[in-house]
Amino acid sequence: MGDFRNTLARSTGAVALATATSRVTGFARSITLAAVLGAAAVGDAYNGANSLPNMVYELLIGGVMASVLVPVLVRARLRGRDHSVLFTQRLLLAMAIVSALATVVAVLSAPLFVAVLVPDADQSRLATFLAYLLLPEIFFYAVTATATAVLNIRESYAPAAWGPVVNNVVVLATVGVFVLVPGPVTLTPSSMTTAQVLVLGLGTTVGIVLQAVWTIGALRRTGFRWSWRVRPVPYTLRPVRSGARMLAWIGLYVAVSQLGVMFVLRVAFSHGGVSTYMYADLLFQVPYGILGVSLLTVLMPRVASAVASGDRTALVSDMGRAARYSVVALVPASVAMMLLGPMLTTVVFVGRVDVDAARLIGEALALAAFGLAPFALVMLQLRVFYAGNDMRTPALINVVMVSTKVVVVAACAAVLPGEMVVATLPAAGSLSYVVGAACGHLVLRRRYGLLGFHAVLETLSRVLWASVIAGVFCVAAVGGAYLLLDDPREAAAAALLLAAAAGVPAFLLAARTIEIPEIGHARTLIRS
Repeated sequence: MGDFRNTLARSTGAVALATATSRVTGFARSITLAAVLGAAAVGDAYNGANSLPNMVYELLIGGVMASVLVPVLVRARLRGRDHSVLFTQRLLLAMAIVSALATVVAVLSAPLFVAVLVPDADQSRLATFLAYLLLPEIFFYAVTATATAVLNIRESYAPAAWGPVVNNVVVLATVGVFVLVPGPVTLTPSSMTTAQVLVLGLGTTVGIVLQAVWTIGALRRTGFRWSWRVRPVPYTLRPVRSGARMLAWIGLYVAVSQLGVMFVLRVAFSHGGVSTYMYADLLFQVPYGILGVSLLTVLMPRVASAVASGDRTALVSDMGRAARYSVVALVPASVAMMLLGPMLTTVVFVGRVDVDAARLIGEALALAAFGLAPFALVMLQLRVFYAGNDMRTPALINVVMVSTKVVVVAACAAVLPGEMVVATLPAAGSLSYVVGAACGHLVLRRRYGLLGFHAVLETLSRVLWASVIAGVFCVAAVGGAYLLLDDPREAAAAALLLAAAAGVPAFLLAARTIEIPEIGHARTLIRS
C-alpha cells in the first residue's frame, strides 16, 4: 500500500505540475485574447467558433473516447505484448480514419453550426469564416487523445500533459502577430480585415497541430512506433467492429451533449454573454484541471484493470481514494470561488473589459462553484462505467443531466433579466453535475454493493468545517480591503491578497485540528 501511495504521489505530482503549467499558460492566453478581442461581439464570435472543435473534443474525443480507449487498450494488453502492439496499431489507424472523416463533415457543416448558434448577421459571417479555419482542429484533437491513451497504458503520464502548454504558447504568439497586423482601431465583426481573421484562425489551429506533434513525439520516445503499414481492411476496422455495440450509446451521449451545449450557446449569444460564459467556465475548470484530471489520469488504468479482472475490492478502494482526494482539493476551491470570484475577475479582467463585465464573470463563477466537487465525481463515475464497457448507463445519465441544464436555462431565460441569465448559465451546468453524481452513485451502488462512501462523506464533513472557518477569515479580509480602498481593482487585489494570507493558514490549521488525513498524504505528494 505504501509503495502504491508513493507511486501515485510521484505520478500525480508530475501530471499536476504539467497541468498547472498548462492552466496558467491557458489562463494567460485567455486574458490576452480578452484584452485584444474584448468580451463583446468580436470576442463572442471567436469564442463561439472556437467552441465548435472544442465541443467535439470535450464531449466526444477528450471525454468519452479517451475514457473508452484506455479500458480497450488495457484488455488488449492482458492478452499479451504482441497482441497489444498489433491491436494498438490498428486502433490508431482506425481512429485516424474515423476522425479524418468526421473532420471533413464538420468543416462542410460549418455554416449550419454557426446558423444554429449565432443570430446576428455580422457576427455570423465572422464566426463562419473562423469556423472553417478552426474545425480542422478536430482531427488533431483525436490524434492527441488517442496517443495520450497509449502513453497512459505504457505508464507515461506527464509528457502528454505538457502538450497543451505548447498549444498555449503558440496562441500567445499568434495574439502578438495579430496585434502587429494592420487593421481598424476599433474591432467589430464587420471591420476586421481578412488578414486579421486568417492570423487568428490559422494561428489557433497551428497550436493544436503542434500539440498533436508533441504528443506523438512523446509516444515515440517510449519506443513505440506508429506504423501506417498495418493492413487497413478489414483488420484495421476490427477495433471499430469490436465496439460496434457501444457506438449507438456513444452517439446518443454525444448528440444529447451537443444539443445541450448548442442550446446554452444560443441563449448566451442571444444575451451577448458568450465570452462571459466561456471565461467563467474556464475559471471553473482550473482547480479540477490541475488536481482532478491529474489524479484520474494516473488512476484510470488501475480502475480499468480492476474492472477487467473483476477485482471489486481494488475498484472500490481506488474509487474511494479518488473521491476523497477530489473532495479535499475541490471543496476549499469551491468555497474560495463563491467568496472571492468577483474580486478575482475584477483583478484579472478590468483593463481588458469594463468593471461591470468583469464582475459579471466573477458572479457567474461564484454561482457555479457548488458544482465543482460533483463534477469531479461525475467524471470518476463515467470512467468506471466505461472501464466495464458500459456505454448505456452514461448515455442515460447524460440525458437526465442535459435535460436538467436545459430546463433550468430555459426557465432563467424566461423570467430573469439579460445579465442575470448570463450569470446563471454556468450554475445550470453545476446543478446538472449534482443530479448526475447522485444518479451515478445509485447505479454503482446497485451494481457493486456498498462503495464505502461513508468515508467520503466523513472527509467531506471535515473539509467543509475547515473551509467554513477559513471562509470567515476571508470575509473579514475582504470587508477590510473594501473599507480602506475606493478603487475597485485596487480593493479587489488587496482583498485577494489578504484573503489568501488569512484563509490558507486558517484552513491548514483547521484541517490539522479536525484531522483530515488526506492533507498529510497531499504533503507527501508535493514533496515527491
